[in-house]
Amino acid sequence: MDSDFRIDLAEVNRNLDTAEVVSLYFPLLRKTLLIDNRRSDIDGPMIKVVPMVATPEERFRSLRQLRPRFPKPESVTIIPWPKYVSSLLRLGVWDHIASRFAEAGDPELMRQCEACLQALLTAEREEIGRAIRGENFQDLWRCSGKDGEAREGEAEEKGDGGG
Repeated sequence: MDSDFRIDLAEVNRNLDTAEVVSLYFPLLRKTLLIDNRRSDIDGPMIKVVPMVATPEERFRSLRQLRPRFPKPESVTIIPWPKYVSSLLRLGVWDHIASRFAEAGDPELMRQCEACLQALLTAEREEIGRAIRGENFQDLWRCSGKDGEAREGEAEEKGDGGG
């Protein structure tokens, strides 16, 4: 999965530095790392793992619910991340994210940052486990006998009635 996609790391880091709100989404996990860099006297920046949404409008609505004291952001930068979560670490993107939050000087924000990384790594491990077990995935082929044909009774054993 990791080697098939090229990502412009300079552009990702530039967006992390300049965007008000970044939605870094993981299509295979159906999760989004939502980063809201806006701050006020009451609320600081936010980092949170949230479910992926289908449209930008849904993301604006979810932001409104999560951050009711803030106006609608002028824009949300959406970055797909079709790679493993660990590649954020290996490619230096996670350090870039963490340093942004370290600048805020709030230890609780750094704990939230670390909790988000752990939540994403856990979600990925669980999704890989489901893929290995065939849960929520469709078979591309069936096991076959020695001669290459499906074993007799295989369909009945799996509970699909065989026809």
